[in-house]
Parts: sequence; C-alpha cells; structure tokens
Amino acid sequence: METNEIRQRIQKQRHYFESGATLPVEKRIETLKKLKKVIEANEEKIIDALKLDLGKSSTESYMCEVGLALSEISYMIRHTRSFAKEKRVRSPLAQYVSRSFVKPSPYGVVLIMSPWNYPFLLTIDPLADAIAAGNTVILKPSAYSVHTSAILERLIHEFFEPELITCISGGRKENQALLEQKFDYIFFTGSKSVGKVVMEKASHYLTPITLELGGKSPCIVDDSADIALAARRIAFGKYLNCGQTCVAPDYVLCHEKVHDAFVKALRKEIQKQYTEDPLRQNPNYGKIINEKHFHRLCALMDPEKVIYGGKADPSSLQIEPTILDHVTWSDPVMQEEIFGPLCPILTYSDLNQAIQTIQSHPDPLALYIFSSHKEHIERIKNHCSFGGGCINDTIIHLATTQMGFGGVGESGMGAYHGKVGFDTFSHKKSMVDKKTWLDLPIRYQPYTRLYDRMIRFFLK
Repeated sequence: METNEIRQRIQKQRHYFESGATLPVEKRIETLKKLKKVIEANEEKIIDALKLDLGKSSTESYMCEVGLALSEISYMIRHTRSFAKEKRVRSPLAQYVSRSFVKPSPYGVVLIMSPWNYPFLLTIDPLADAIAAGNTVILKPSAYSVHTSAILERLIHEFFEPELITCISGGRKENQALLEQKFDYIFFTGSKSVGKVVMEKASHYLTPITLELGGKSPCIVDDSADIALAARRIAFGKYLNCGQTCVAPDYVLCHEKVHDAFVKALRKEIQKQYTEDPLRQNPNYGKIINEKHFHRLCALMDPEKVIYGGKADPSSLQIEPTILDHVTWSDPVMQEEIFGPLCPILTYSDLNQAIQTIQSHPDPLALYIFSSHKEHIERIKNHCSFGGGCINDTIIHLATTQMGFGGVGESGMGAYHGKVGFDTFSHKKSMVDKKTWLDLPIRYQPYTRLYDRMIRFFLK
C-alpha cells in the first residue's frame, strides 16, 4: 500500500473521531457486539488460517486465540459502560465549594501493530480495548502470519466502516510508512529490536505508546517443588505453540538436588503430551512460522547438550520438543530469546545465587516459581523484577482479564486486558467543577495576614 493511501485512511479516521461519532458508549458497545458476532460466525475460517500459519490444532486455536479473544470482548461489553463513567474524587477544603472528578476520554486515532505468534488474539484483544475506550483503530497485522492476517483484513473491511476500524496489510514498507505518520496512540507487540524503532518514531510526535515485547523468562524449580506437577505444567507452557509464546518459560533454573528427577519427569511429560515421535505421530503438534526462524532455532541446538528431542524436519518446519542440559550462559541458546521448542536447563545450589542470576540479566516479561516453600516464593517475588508470572504454573496469568498484562524494563512498558486495557487507551481528564455562588477571596491579591493564616490552615 502506498504512503498516500495510508495517510488518507488515517485522515479519514481523524475526521470521524473529531465528529464525536465514537464518543457515545452505546456506539462502542454496539461495535463490540458486532465484533463478537463476526468472530463467532467465522470461527472455522479463523481456525483454518491459524492451522495454515502455525499448524495449530482447532483445540489450541480456540483455547489460546479465538476463545480468549471472545472472552476479552465479552468482558468489555459488560463493563464498558461503568469504565467510561466520570469518577468523582474528594475535593480539598481549599477548593470549597466544588466537585472534582476524573473523566476517561479516548486518545483518538490508534495504531495497533500485532505479531505473528498469536496473530488473532494479539490483534483482537487490544482492538477490543481501544474500541471500548472510544478510539478509531488502524490495525497492522504481521506479514509473517499470511493467512490469519488475510482473514482479519477481510472481516474488518467487510463488516466495519473504515472510518472506525481499518486493516492495513503488508510488510516492512507498510510498517515504515505507518510509523512516519502521526497517531494519537501506538500499541505494539513484537520484538525488542522493532520496539526500539517504534519508540524512536513515536518520539517524533511525542506519541504515547505501549510496548509488549519479550525476553528470557526464567522458570525456577526449587528443591521443595512437586516435581511431577512442575514438569507437566512446564512442558505445557514451554512447548505450547511450539514455544512461540512471548511468556513461555525460556529456560529452567533447577535446584541441583532435584535436577535428575526433574529431567526424568520432563522427558516423561513430553512423551505423554506430545507422543514419542510428535513430528510423525502427533497431528496436533504445530510448526515454526517460517524458514528464517526454523533455521535460527536449529542453529541454537548444541548436539552435545541435547538430551532429548532435537530432530527437525525442514519440509514441515517442525522441531521436536527438545531438552538441553548442562547449559551455561555462554551457550548460544542463552544469548537471545529462544521463541521455540528448546528448553535449556541450568542448575543452582542456593536461592540467593538464583536470584542474583535473574537480577544480573534484563528484566523478563514473565517469571515462574515452582515451590512449596513460602519464604522462597516471597523472596523471589520481592527481589526479582519481571512483568508478571505464576506460582506453581506457567503462562496462565496472560488469560486473566481481571489483571493487566505487560512487561517491565526491556520486556515492555504499559499493560492491557480488561479495565487496565480500557485505561491504556484512555486519557484521564482531571477536572474541577467550581460553584459560582461562593468565591473565597483568600487566593486573590492583595494578600493579608488573615488570608495567610487561612491558607496555612487549608493546606496543612
């Protein structure tokens, strides 16, 4: 798409927003209800597209994409009316007589740039939040998830007026053209490297942004953990979507006392959940998004450290669930976010050592603790900086609408989901409605000793 056409679409949305058409709450709820119906009516086509892009089974596609998106939309339908209300706050005595309140207001024209790993969910979730807040939205799905991006574009253009929601397909050229334009808010989900570009471009217009990035999310297994349960839940979180999940456990930091038992249990769980030969026996096992990422992952596997799995099929872009043991921070697999079905295992002997290891690396998007030792859990929660996480489970915090989801430090800034998502796409106007029937003279010159005493009384 040419830059002029992109500029025209943005301008059309700006005129629409400035007309006040998105402000009525009923209009927002009506749009959300339509979005929900469109998704439900096209569920099968969406799932087919996800299968083509990532090899996801219908169950996984609904559980982790379509179903979660519908859940977010339903939540916003139920709560948008209350979220959009003015919230009265207490007025200080010095402002007697007045009413102080906070009014949520939409930013305006919003750009949402979504990734390829959960191409449907991570487009629709922020879209629902932005619409609930009263914005117009330009969607830019990933060029890598070709089939899902195509159906998103078709559904948006078929069922929604472009002044309210429009979808722009394409790759790097379109991304660059979009980022040269002025938006009122930018929401980006993707890699750190591209996130830096988004932040730089947004700074030209001082545009506020949310960055949902990633990082090497640790999973700590201490010597008090339920090893069998830890292995089961880590295998699920690590190998879901073939590891192409921003909050997947990137590596396991296992206490040396339970290392052997954990490795044995993890091997057993991989076989149980994914079969002994998932590339040939498991039709529900997905694939890597493209050849570039497939070859990158293959290069991260040191054959001397692969103790389970390791097979790869270039024709299907599949890599077995793989365990790498005796890994150190100097290994290639520890130099970048893995984003694939490779699970490195490192060991520690003392909790302080584990905490220092995490503290000495960039803040991760997620952190997971498997332990039955309350003191250990509290120390990790309090001393480690991370976006969010779970105790004795993995990744499920992402699916909780009642909590915000986001990173910290290099793993991102800002959050969304539910009320937090509504607030992300809203500017809160702080206002005072001062009554006209009383006007205290103490703030006006000429100042007097009496006024000075009154000011000091009011502002204690």
